[in-house]
Amino acid sequence: MRTSSIKYWQRRLLAGGGIWKRLYSTEFADDAGQSSKVKIFDRHLKQKQRDRAAWLMQPKDSLVDAVAENLLDRLEDCKRTFPTTLCMGGSLEAVRRLLRGRGGIEKLIMMDTSNDMVKLCKNAEMRMPNENIETSYVVGDEEFLPIKESSLDLVISCLGLHWTNDLPGAMIQARLALKPDGLFLAAILGGDTLKELRIACTVAQMEREGGISPRLSPLAQVRDAGNLLTRAGFMLPGVDVDEYTVRYKNPLELIEHLRAMGESNALIHRGKILNRETALATAAVYESMFAAEDGTVPATFQVIYMTGWREHPSQQKAKQRGSATISFKDIQKQFGQSDER
Repeated sequence: MRTSSIKYWQRRLLAGGGIWKRLYSTEFADDAGQSSKVKIFDRHLKQKQRDRAAWLMQPKDSLVDAVAENLLDRLEDCKRTFPTTLCMGGSLEAVRRLLRGRGGIEKLIMMDTSNDMVKLCKNAEMRMPNENIETSYVVGDEEFLPIKESSLDLVISCLGLHWTNDLPGAMIQARLALKPDGLFLAAILGGDTLKELRIACTVAQMEREGGISPRLSPLAQVRDAGNLLTRAGFMLPGVDVDEYTVRYKNPLELIEHLRAMGESNALIHRGKILNRETALATAAVYESMFAAEDGTVPATFQVIYMTGWREHPSQQKAKQRGSATISFKDIQKQFGQSDER
């Protein structure tokens, strides 16, 4: 493997991810200059991957549990309760298991596109039931939410929405399903997720195949999260980011973990199965560039947390422009006089 090529592609991929954005952009400009939606994910394939993940999933996953715990922590900052709650897609079982009475939930609806994943949650509920919570189960799609409008107090999505073809549309449907002053909580994987694997795979493909093909899914950037909430019509939007670094014995263990999480590649225009030489080269590049002294390899998972509320008259609002009665100059003079004293 030529060192110059490795350094070149490392610089290209770490410099804002521009090459990946061009390859995997979810929107394009039509003749009228307006953006048109493009389906980039195979939702049927993703359903099959989640069926498989239901059988491969470990009873407790430290990464998934950490994300779910951080997401649910936000309920402790709210003084109100959320009697009727929908948990959709992603880490359903971790959310159910880690609720521990937070949010004052009385009725919990668990929804997933995968029938096997729903069965997994049912079985887990039978073994370890949540006391005082009536739990129901629905097989449904976030892109076509089968929930009555204005019927929920809280919508939770933990590591699931980044697989939707129309993320703003899915978030709009979630907002419409909420009652006024209802809360939307979501965690999605961000653009820096698996940056080490992206670099290694790209370098290996360039060296072995002379070009690159889509191997990892496109993900939202942090700067876009606030715009997504605003575009979906949520009030009081909030966004924050965490990065988790998980260490694996080798790159193969990382791939197996992604399969168990249901996070395998589901691009519609995905390339053919990675040939053996390229796969081995990817593992070799990964280890040569990122392995620690103890031989383990790191994988970065960037998680974007989003909160938003459905509009309600009781929520604080910004004053209209020009409605201020005190000038900033007067305030500055007043503080200046105080300093002189």
